Parts: sequence; structure tokens; C-alpha cells
Amino acid sequence: MCTVRSTTAFITVCAYVPVGTEPGSPEMLDALVGLGLRVLLPATQKDQPLCWGEYRAGTLVDAEYGLREPAAPHLRPDAVVQAQVILVPALAVDRRGVRLGRGAGFYDRSLRLAAPDAALVAVVGDDELFDRLPAESHDVSMTHALTPGLGLIELGI
Repeated sequence: MCTVRSTTAFITVCAYVPVGTEPGSPEMLDALVGLGLRVLLPATQKDQPLCWGEYRAGTLVDAEYGLREPAAPHLRPDAVVQAQVILVPALAVDRRGVRLGRGAGFYDRSLRLAAPDAALVAVVGDDELFDRLPAESHDVSMTHALTPGLGLIELGI
């Protein structure tokens, strides 16, 4: 269950703790915090948008689906509207912004609550950026892709 708890900071980034071979690392999260950014990480709740918890080094707990996430209490799903940048794990993304996820729909449900001007950044490997992927009506388009070798790429242009 998500509870209400809020703090304010100048810049908020929603990120994630990578699983398996997903790009990213806890060190990246530490670097973001070291820059003075507020970092929110997702907390899953079955068939619902993601709740969010503030990242603090060394405080992650094991969660469903083999994930690591912040311990409760969590912010409500609409806390994502505070983020200027949202880093989203992806299996693939295309140059139009279509993102292929793992199929549970957590991010598609959650990203609908994001601020309209938030940068939605699919984090993928260099070989996971495609010209065209199949899209579904519920998909939320990414504005950017971030890859290790190609850097930040604007999508949908």
C-alpha cells in the first residue's frame, strides 16, 4: 500500500534499479544523488501504477519480480509528476519513441501520470535501438533513448 510522504528538491529524476543485463547500475543512482538530485525509484503494486520511494544508498529491499526497491513508506503513483527526467528500462526502443518493455504494463500505467514536459528516456543497449517496432494503443512514447555508446538520442523527430 502506498502512503503519502513528500519532500521537495530542485530536480527530481525517476530511475530504476537494473535487473539482470539491463543497462544502468546502483553506481549511476549514487552519482545522480551526488549531483544533488532527488532520485525516486519504483515500487511495484500488482496491476497498478508504480508507487515511488526516495533512493538512499544501502537501503534497498528485495521485492516482487526479483526487483530491488526502496523500503516503505512510498509516495503515491502521482509523485511521478514531480520528475523532470524519467529513466525507463526497456528491452528495445525505436526512433519514433515506441518502447518494448517486459509486458506487465507497470510503466505504461505510470507514465500517463508524468508531467507533459518530462523527458521520458528509454535506457537501452546500443543494439536495442531500432528504426521501427510494433506499437499498441496503450504504449506511452519515449522522448529520448540513452545508450552506452551512442549517448542521449532524441526520438520522434
